[in-house]
Amino acid sequence: MLTNVEIRALKPTARPFQVPDGEGLYLLVQPSGALSWRFRYKVYGIERKLSLGSFPKVTLQQARQKRDEARAELADGFDPVEQKRQKQLEAELAAKTTFELVANEYIEKMEREGKSAATLKKARWFLELLGGIARRPIAAITPHELLDVLKRVERRGHHETAVRLRSFAGRVFRYGFATLRTEKNPADILRGALTVPRVKHHAAIVQPKKVGELLRAIEDYQGRPETLYALRIAPHVCLRPGELRQAKWSEIDFAEKV
Repeated sequence: MLTNVEIRALKPTARPFQVPDGEGLYLLVQPSGALSWRFRYKVYGIERKLSLGSFPKVTLQQARQKRDEARAELADGFDPVEQKRQKQLEAELAAKTTFELVANEYIEKMEREGKSAATLKKARWFLELLGGIARRPIAAITPHELLDVLKRVERRGHHETAVRLRSFAGRVFRYGFATLRTEKNPADILRGALTVPRVKHHAAIVQPKKVGELLRAIEDYQGRPETLYALRIAPHVCLRPGELRQAKWSEIDFAEKV
């Protein structure tokens, strides 16, 4: 078996050569002087070689541990080379599967499901606010990272936005979980971590006499004609100002008076 002293005393030659350690582990010495660990084994009678890293980045003790792990995989019926390739592919896929990619997929799904343009616009705005984690692999994002982004929004005084942002992030993580891109939802863990905004009730007219005063005030309005007509229509349809302003003729059923 090799020792660290023997390894450091090795001298390169014009051709690569191998120095065995035991149980399939050996050190490959390159003409450049580079030292690489290899594990030689057989699967179904075919000899294969598994790279375990270079010395001294991978120490003698670590190389032996990696060899033992590979031997354990063989004992369980797995090919160490194929296992390593599979892990590399999974790591590459995880690195490419960012929160941003999954979020955009989720927003596209919302669009196919017929969500309104305003809802989609709000979702894309939420994604911009989550820029701090957007390019991170979704499976690697921790609750601490997400909380840091949410707290930054909260510190600016946007308490309701922070709460809604956590909810949106949670929906993206759940979609990622359902499509097998992550196994956890950090947003769920953060329930209760943010300041819940106080509900602010807007003034409302609830007395018939006051409603009459409002209608008379509308009739006395001396501003732009289109504003007057909008004010006249508003009490009959109970729409928000923006919805009324952007209404289309196609949305009105004159026959049914709806």
